[in-house]
Amino acid sequence: RTNSPYLIENNKEFHHYLVNGVTIEYKKNDTIKSDIVKIIDFENPQANEFLAVNQFTVVENEYNRRPDIVLFINGLPLVVIELKNPADEKTTIWTAFNKLQTYKQEIPSLFIYNEALIVSDGTEARAGALTSNKEWFLPWKTIDGETLAPKSEPQLKVLLLGMLDKARLLDIVKSFVVFREDKKETSKVIAAYHQYHTTNK
Repeated sequence: RTNSPYLIENNKEFHHYLVNGVTIEYKKNDTIKSDIVKIIDFENPQANEFLAVNQFTVVENEYNRRPDIVLFINGLPLVVIELKNPADEKTTIWTAFNKLQTYKQEIPSLFIYNEALIVSDGTEARAGALTSNKEWFLPWKTIDGETLAPKSEPQLKVLLLGMLDKARLLDIVKSFVVFREDKKETSKVIAAYHQYHTTNK
């Protein structure tokens, strides 16, 4: 349950529980005990359930919206992907970016759980965090972490195989997402591909 009227504060609280687990109390032999329940098994990525849902419907207030793809991990909508038709010359990946900004206003409950946002036109693709502006939506440029993907390789393919590899995505969520506080606001930051792979070498 989240308590703040601000999406980013609720997201920060959820991220804490996601990474550290949830403390629960239970009664055993007439004694109240507590334990930590892990929402995600970060040590064994294959033990988690991954599900990508196309056109997932979210109804909130008077809005009925369908983000293009929502990636659920253990039933939680951790990644939202918005795609734009590359055949439509009037749209760009920033059309998809703007759509996500609208969704955050209209269906904020979906984004309480968000760990990554992805925009693509089918070829070009970029990823960012919940509060990232356009400048911080960046391409993921390697699949294996050793070599840069050829420029002829579609960015969406590289991002899906590189960043959204099950083990890598969970590692990013656990260790490469941070919240920054200043006097005015809280912002969420997700590591770029070079920061992630340099740290893990």
